[in-house]
Amino acid sequence: MALLPNAQPCLRNKIPLAFVSAAFFAFLAQPSAAQSAALIVGNDRGGVIGTRAQEVLQLKAENRRVEIRGGICLSSCTMYLGAGNVCVSPETRFGFHGPSYYGQPLLPVHFDYWSEVLASHYPPAVRQWFLDRARHRTNGYHTVLGKELIRHGVAACN
Repeated sequence: MALLPNAQPCLRNKIPLAFVSAAFFAFLAQPSAAQSAALIVGNDRGGVIGTRAQEVLQLKAENRRVEIRGGICLSSCTMYLGAGNVCVSPETRFGFHGPSYYGQPLLPVHFDYWSEVLASHYPPAVRQWFLDRARHRTNGYHTVLGKELIRHGVAACN
């Protein structure tokens, strides 16, 4: 039985090519440990919008589960709502506010741009509320409990 007729003698009749191919493609289809493990978000105070947007994009591409379970999720942490496979704890306090440069106001064109980037990560009802109201708060936060987000279609963590 010569599945590899042109193979070197040491390879001939050792392992059927179909088996090797199936094993190789099965290996490629397996998620890595990093992809299969849920990202548990807890007590996240936010950070740089652009950096967080890249992280959320990667999580979404991997369809990696994101569980927002901490006491707070402030500022750019709220962008995890756009990760796709996400759930929230009903008691987590989400803090929404408009974009700034480390607390300093942005030029209107930049303020509008970064507001849209933030809003693009929110469910439709939250997105509209954010654009109409929450983004205009640049001192402090509009606080929303996870149970309110759940009422607007975000999955609850079990």
